[in-house]
Amino acid sequence: MTEDDERHLRRAVALAAEARASGEAPFGSLLVGPDGTVLAEDHNTVLGDRDISAHPELKLARWAARELDPGTAAGTTMYTSCQPCRMCAGAIERSGLGRVVYAISVEQFAVLAPGREWPNVPQEGPALFDEARVPLDGYYR
Repeated sequence: MTEDDERHLRRAVALAAEARASGEAPFGSLLVGPDGTVLAEDHNTVLGDRDISAHPELKLARWAARELDPGTAAGTTMYTSCQPCRMCAGAIERSGLGRVVYAISVEQFAVLAPGREWPNVPQEGPALFDEARVPLDGYYR
């Protein structure tokens, strides 16, 4: 971890503190471009937006997917106050961001916020493959 990494990570923690001060859950993130400039930053707005997906990591991943070309996205680093949840990690992967640096791990979060783990929802499948494949056939070729 470099001094720049630590500086940006401290900004993510400050954004988390700003979120908490405004009545939101205390999470913050920023996206830094390949040249070291801050491209975007945000904090959690789940409560104010009444949107369970308003995590800063997801909002920045969506912004990057809309605003950055794939090469630039691949050179970015997201700094975030807490390790991204599964929802955000999926969005980060799909948006093509290059790297994530976080301050608190999922395991550390579980110690700080006992009982806040999200349950695993039972899933069933696969099923109806021959029918479900029809809209997919040929789309990704």
